[in-house]
Amino acid sequence: THNVESESYSEEDIKAAIDTIKKEFKSDWKGCTLTEIYYAGDDCTKDYKDWADRNNADEVIVLLSSFDVDSSGGNGSLNPNSTYSDWKWILVRTDGGKWQHVDHGY
Repeated sequence: THNVESESYSEEDIKAAIDTIKKEFKSDWKGCTLTEIYYAGDDCTKDYKDWADRNNADEVIVLLSSFDVDSSGGNGSLNPNSTYSDWKWILVRTDGGKWQHVDHGY
């Protein structure tokens, strides 16, 4: 597990963002297995600050993950029988509300 220190977010904030993606991954990413997911760090997150504005939110958080894809290729856009790592998930929220997943990829 990567325990990334954060000046911006509490462990609860980070865990809430991770749980949001884990749930979504489980229901929407058929044929894929999430092997790790963790906070990308304050510096990385700062680089994505404009995503908050773009989505009328006031906070953004970036997570990094690794996942395995089985022979089905997931939704068809992923390479079958492969592993993706350093895959980013971008989430935003307003006033400490629920995190919303707005984008993902490299």
